[in-house]
Amino acid sequence: MTVSTWTAQQVAQKVINNDELFILDVRNADAFADWKIEGHKFEYLNIPYFELLDGVEEILPKLPADKDILVVCAKEGSSIMVAEMLTEEGLDVAYLQGGMKSWSMYLEPIKVADLTDGGELYQFVRLGKGCLSYMVISGGEAAIIDAVRFTEVFTNFAAEKGATIKHVFDTHLHADHISGGRHIAAQTGATYYLPEKDAEEVVFDYTALEDGLTVKIGASQIEVGALYSPGHTIGSTSFVIDHRFLLTGDILFIDSIGRPDLAGLAEDWVADLRETLYSRYRALAEDLIVLPAHFMIIDELNEDGTVARRLGDLFAQNHGLNVSDADEFRHLVTDNLPPQPNAYQEIRHVNMGKVTPNNDEQTEMEIGPNRCAVR
Repeated sequence: MTVSTWTAQQVAQKVINNDELFILDVRNADAFADWKIEGHKFEYLNIPYFELLDGVEEILPKLPADKDILVVCAKEGSSIMVAEMLTEEGLDVAYLQGGMKSWSMYLEPIKVADLTDGGELYQFVRLGKGCLSYMVISGGEAAIIDAVRFTEVFTNFAAEKGATIKHVFDTHLHADHISGGRHIAAQTGATYYLPEKDAEEVVFDYTALEDGLTVKIGASQIEVGALYSPGHTIGSTSFVIDHRFLLTGDILFIDSIGRPDLAGLAEDWVADLRETLYSRYRALAEDLIVLPAHFMIIDELNEDGTVARRLGDLFAQNHGLNVSDADEFRHLVTDNLPPQPNAYQEIRHVNMGKVTPNNDEQTEMEIGPNRCAVR
């Protein structure tokens, strides 16, 4: 038997294809409880690697004989050691190349739909972090919305599609992950848009993203229209693309709603959040397909791996859209909050351009699950 190496891309395909997989996670119990690789048909065994230093014999009865087994750790080293020990016992196992670090970084581009006159809309799913980015392509031009920091993923994808990146948008100043938006714009000469109300402390040039702004992409004239929708941040802005898709940023998710506290202004922004969710969005067509900037749990993925749902269905099913009492809503989004994202204050400062950490430091800042939502 030999140890196999699986990439994050291979594991992502297991998630999207709803394949079975048994994961032996050898990180500490608290790290595993906080964040793990999720799949609809995944099974798990968490045994910290230091408990296996004297041998793996005791866990052999707990491992399946009829499923793929993947050993996972934080950065790779411990999983290689454990995988080799299991192989010596006659098992056919694999380890995740780069560990959870690589899982956090991987992006899977998935086509959402064809648009008017040959245009296309893609969703970039960051399964390990719950981040969702978007690219609109039409007539040889591209627009990107809520790009994460792995800029080459977007520039390479656009090049493969024969498209020139003309516009890059951030729906708000992100606090849970580092944006790649302004860096893509600098590399490509594209215009970078950021909501002005979120940009009071930024130290770089940008174009103000304003309510009612319409940017046309390519020959097919697909409109990317902006809709002011504060609440997660005071500048949060949604987009309506091709009159069919509503990109909600971090305001509305499939199974949850955005939290208002990451700039320390939860009490101030609750009313804005409720106004956006219960008035601004209610005035829109219920047939719009909601495409958020994050997902929280694996159940939010559709069968094709996309995260998308009809707005009218969310009005009926999303608990955050069905709290009739304003005081109860305030309690929900101020007193019932999950832990704040890892290093969120530092990430905000990076996205303001105030600090420029190196790549390893950026990776450590972002490690962990999505924590932008309230359920």
